[in-house]
Amino acid sequence: MGKTRILVVDDEEDISELVRYNLVAAGYAVILAESGEEAVRLAGREPFDLVVLDLMLPGISGIEVAGMLKADPKTLNIPIIMLTARGEEADVVAGLALADDYVTKPFSPKILGARISAVLRRKSDVSEKDILCRGDISIDPGRRKVEVSGEPVELSFSEFQILVMLCKRPGWVFTRSQIVDAVRGDNYSVTERSVDVQIAGLRKKLGSRGHYIETVRSVGYRFKEIP
Repeated sequence: MGKTRILVVDDEEDISELVRYNLVAAGYAVILAESGEEAVRLAGREPFDLVVLDLMLPGISGIEVAGMLKADPKTLNIPIIMLTARGEEADVVAGLALADDYVTKPFSPKILGARISAVLRRKSDVSEKDILCRGDISIDPGRRKVEVSGEPVELSFSEFQILVMLCKRPGWVFTRSQIVDAVRGDNYSVTERSVDVQIAGLRKKLGSRGHYIETVRSVGYRFKEIP
């Protein structure tokens, strides 16, 4: 098996080289891109296991790049870690709607490495055996595919993880903090609003079956028990 391939997208050369140096030392194969346009081209042409993506880029922004990657079936399931100097709540919410983790500059290379390992581990830990069926929603964890009434539904990495979590225990109420811990790991600093954004996006993509995900006021969310 070849090395895990990571695409690092940042227009600041010193940051890119710092990230590249530490990731190569950790055993990863690293490709650098200086712009969003270059990142989209590379991701569409070569296989990558993860993307480290700066939010503030010349030309198209990191948010736009993430949206383009998630809209392309070839790159849809590549996990994305946002790397940015902007730590305001609005940016965190916007980033997490498309990405799988969020690291704010200045950052510790060790922390970034740990976040990368955690995201890759969560991706590989998804069961490849059991297909979950809830009503007319079918989930194939191994192939990371979701269908509603036989029609494919494209979800982000985080949306997929949340749906699997809820569907495994229909009727069970999960708090927002439990959802964050399960999808992103312990001690992840994120607002409750970002969980609400993820759920809203998931419901929208499930279309007429979005109501299967129920809000439990002042507590969290659950997947509806379907007879």
